[in-house]
Amino acid sequence: MNLYYTNGTISIAPAIALLEAGLEHRLTKIDFASADQTKPEYLSINPKGRVPALVLDDGAILTETGALLDYIAALAPEAKLIPASPETAAHMHSVMYYLASTMHVAHAHKMRGNRWADKPESHADMAAKATETMTACAAYVEAECLRGDYVCGADFTIADAYLFVVCNWLAGDGVSVSDFPKITAFMARTDSRDSIRTLRTKGMI
Repeated sequence: MNLYYTNGTISIAPAIALLEAGLEHRLTKIDFASADQTKPEYLSINPKGRVPALVLDDGAILTETGALLDYIAALAPEAKLIPASPETAAHMHSVMYYLASTMHVAHAHKMRGNRWADKPESHADMAAKATETMTACAAYVEAECLRGDYVCGADFTIADAYLFVVCNWLAGDGVSVSDFPKITAFMARTDSRDSIRTLRTKGMI
């Protein structure tokens, strides 16, 4: 498998999951600074012009972070990246959907305002709101998402790979992370995992 990624983006979540699952894979960097995501070579892989994209051994292509995480977990059930309990698994997925539909979007308003509006003053207004909205998101994560050491208690799941990447954006969005002790502890705990250390050595986080 070949994962197309960009440093610091949500595409790092499936990279974490691949390592946690112990699956062989290759990594191909898409350089946003060079607009690689807009070039025909990459658009032939992901017409959306975004990362991640995962090219399977048979040439099939998967996109969207949550779908890739679910696929990776299904390939390596022994890694137990999805809880056995249907109720706990539903909580895990609810967190992932929240991150995708709400928290990631709030973050994107800071630098990607052109997705929603054309006027520069509108972009500036959205960017100015990012700290407030991301702080509100962090408060929700703190109160509702973390049910112990990780999202689902004591066990690391694909939701934790997702959450770790999104919470890495908080400080850059002006959020005072120290105001959220559960998130702070979660980030420190996750940062000590071998998968994260490996990606840090590659400069991906």
